[in-house]
Amino acid sequence: RRSTSPPAPRRAPDTLLASGRMPDSAPIRVLIAEDDLPARALLVEVLASLGHQVVAEVASGREAVSEAIALTPDVVLLDVHMPDGSGIEAAQAITATGAPTAVVLFSGDQQVTLSPEQARSTAAIAFLPKPSPAGILDSTLRLAVARARELTASREDAALWKRKLEERKTIERAKGILMRRTGSTEQEAYRIMQRSSQDNSVPMAQIAQAVIDSEPGAAVGAG
Repeated sequence: RRSTSPPAPRRAPDTLLASGRMPDSAPIRVLIAEDDLPARALLVEVLASLGHQVVAEVASGREAVSEAIALTPDVVLLDVHMPDGSGIEAAQAITATGAPTAVVLFSGDQQVTLSPEQARSTAAIAFLPKPSPAGILDSTLRLAVARARELTASREDAALWKRKLEERKTIERAKGILMRRTGSTEQEAYRIMQRSSQDNSVPMAQIAQAVIDSEPGAAVGAG
């Protein structure tokens, strides 16, 4: 079920709360997927005591995927063994969406293991035993969120540089076409596109692509 408002902070049992909260640190938005109701309620209580916000709590893998897509929490805490889609299956589905949500698996089954393929496809950043002390839970969630944000930033940087490289190739190709058509130098061809870009308030890569598209047979070649 989805929480309608952040749970009110309550003191966690002394056996679980171990000074895990980092003072003045930002709360983490957590989605909990745990089919054991008492265990789930205790998790909600511990997370609230640590200052975090439980944005949703569900009892199945299918619900976890649906809520993760709808809410994009900072981290999703997934029990490995759940009905209607295990935590591993849910992690795989959430990771496949490309969302920046961190995935943390947990289980009370000491025999559970992940295959290399499952470790890759779930992109789980941590695997916690159940139950875990509050301090360990807090630190793990914070590390997972930080790591997920770093990975997201790295992917965005890679995409940005790939796009810039493609734009550079497009501009170089268009420059060659203009040099051939007008007899201009490389610098002059570049300035022609630069002025057109400024006059029309569009990116130079778009001007360059228009030059390429205007070549005879360009439409046929693109097909």
